[in-house]
Amino acid sequence: MKTAIISGATGLVGKQLLQQLLKNPGYEKVIAVVRKRMDITDDKLVQQVIDFEQLPTVLDGVKACDGYCCLGTTIKTAGSKERQYRIDHDYVVEFAHACHKAGVNRFAVISSLGANAESPNFYLRTKGKMERDLKKIPFSSLVILQPSFLLGDRSEHRAGENIIAGIVKCASPLMVGGLKKYRGVRDTSVAACLIREIQKGEEGVHVIMSDQI
Repeated sequence: MKTAIISGATGLVGKQLLQQLLKNPGYEKVIAVVRKRMDITDDKLVQQVIDFEQLPTVLDGVKACDGYCCLGTTIKTAGSKERQYRIDHDYVVEFAHACHKAGVNRFAVISSLGANAESPNFYLRTKGKMERDLKKIPFSSLVILQPSFLLGDRSEHRAGENIIAGIVKCASPLMVGGLKKYRGVRDTSVAACLIREIQKGEEGVHVIMSDQI
């Protein structure tokens, strides 16, 4: 029986991932690293409330096998590019280092379609640098998911995103061939893919494109 650690458990995909991890018979315990306690009760769940600025040391004494990271924000929510970079890059990489220190050998993270450390787009460049720096950590298995637009019930109702989601849903059937990777992907499907790819136990770095989720 294994222990999993998850960060970003209150986000769109993170909520679905946490529920699926708790239902997964392969895990005896699930440690959720959160900023404030969630209103969830489960015998398998351990909530570790932390200050994310203290990530390098918050998992001292913790032991686990698998790590899952769903951390991410928007520039509107973050308030600045600097703050978004801190969350989307620094927190993710620091969490990964803390997981490795805790004995995690298999690590899965959500990135973005088009992530590239040299991209002129700030968001895609941030995700690309995050991927680059995670690859430097000696996990036996690193799974990087690169989904397109995420579909699901968001806790925050954003008019712009709702419009885009509607367009994506309507256009998805028309996206075939090389355009298939741009189809929207459900939060539940992304969560399930994270677990599935980790439990394969295949060594090395595995980048999963949106149309493979």
